[in-house]
Amino acid sequence: MDKHSNLRYRDFFPLSAGPKRRDGQRNDGFSLSDMLPLGILVTDRNGICLYSNAAYQELSGWSGGELIGSHWSAVIHPKDREKVIKHWNDAVLGQASFRCESRIRRSDGKTVWVRRNAILLADAVSGHGYVHTAEDIAGFKSKQRACQKAEQQLFEERDRARVTLDAIGDAVISTDINGLVTYMNLAAESLTRCSRAEVLGQPLNEIIQLCEVTTGHRVDDPAHRAIHSDGPVALEANMLVVINNGVEVEVEDTAAPVHDRKGTVVGAVIVFREARFSQEAMNRMVHLAQHDALTGLQNRNAFYERFDQALAMARRHDKQMGLLFIDLDNFKGINDILGHQAGDMILSALAGKLRSCVRAADTVCRYGGDEFVVLLSELARPDHIDAVAEKIRRAAAVPMHIGGQEVSLQLSIGMSVYPDNGESVEDLVRSADVDMYRIKNLNRSPFTGSLIIATDSLRQLT
Repeated sequence: MDKHSNLRYRDFFPLSAGPKRRDGQRNDGFSLSDMLPLGILVTDRNGICLYSNAAYQELSGWSGGELIGSHWSAVIHPKDREKVIKHWNDAVLGQASFRCESRIRRSDGKTVWVRRNAILLADAVSGHGYVHTAEDIAGFKSKQRACQKAEQQLFEERDRARVTLDAIGDAVISTDINGLVTYMNLAAESLTRCSRAEVLGQPLNEIIQLCEVTTGHRVDDPAHRAIHSDGPVALEANMLVVINNGVEVEVEDTAAPVHDRKGTVVGAVIVFREARFSQEAMNRMVHLAQHDALTGLQNRNAFYERFDQALAMARRHDKQMGLLFIDLDNFKGINDILGHQAGDMILSALAGKLRSCVRAADTVCRYGGDEFVVLLSELARPDHIDAVAEKIRRAAAVPMHIGGQEVSLQLSIGMSVYPDNGESVEDLVRSADVDMYRIKNLNRSPFTGSLIIATDSLRQLT
């Protein structure tokens, strides 16, 4: 074989063959290794530098002469050196190749991330030696840190999403493109009576089945429809979920497709809620919109609606209506003496007494503060309003035990009648309010005693 076709280490690293020059430059010609962009370092078995190429010198910031005779680990960053040296010693003892990623500290103090490989060079100097390659991986490390940060953010967002989904009351189930369950929140576990571990990877239609409430006919699950239509499936009512253990639950449901970054449908998410909960929530909202939160009586808005209905009936049947405007005397003093909590208890108790004194067809309203309005629809006889007012006064005067105290209430009650005192709610409330203040002034008279039961009828109003 031609001797020039058999290149050995001396051809690439001529200075490592003999000690004639120690400045990193050969005597004649050039080193082939200096033409390579990859940093190259030759050491003996103990790690002492015998040769470095131009790329390694540029990477480390040290000249060839400065590197010759030094241990290759001298350039390793102090924070990485102990770990790297241990790895090197293990490789040397086992006569194995060496590979690591670490920082090196350049001569100018800057830090560079380097990937280093070292292999045993059997025909090199006496006692063998190693050839090291060193590659600048600062860009790779920067991208790696960015990927790790993005991955961490992704995990944090996923954890936050799971916590959020577990906190909501609706059942949430997601599937892949084949309808296999990929996620289920706590509400879905409760609704399906299955744990996540049991259903993950299982076909959704084996976990739940949708049927129409009225006909009992089975329908496609909304996840399947969302995937094939590539669009959200509108909320449906009157649907029955038959769970795998035979339990039937009436639900409302909606679903939407899930897309990947390219816009391709990869699955669906379905949301269930029990219909009875929706109806209960709606009933609560309607009740709160029409009733006083403290006493449970109808509020002003509901009172005005009931008045319009009662007025229509009174006109149709040519009947009278009565309106009582009720004020609790000295309620501020009660609050000051017993406290606001006791005051709330008194108002609630009075509300119950008012309801007990009227018919189911009549309306009792908390008009505001300690003021109440009672609407008596279709008076049976002219003096019926007086009888109801008297009944209310006597009921309020019955002692109550509030906050450890015995309390008797005194009321000022004004009255007005449709159509004698007006034909609108404003006219009747205004007339009864004026009459109430007249009664209140009488109750304040020093000659009337501590408890006043006024019996003025509407016929005495001027």
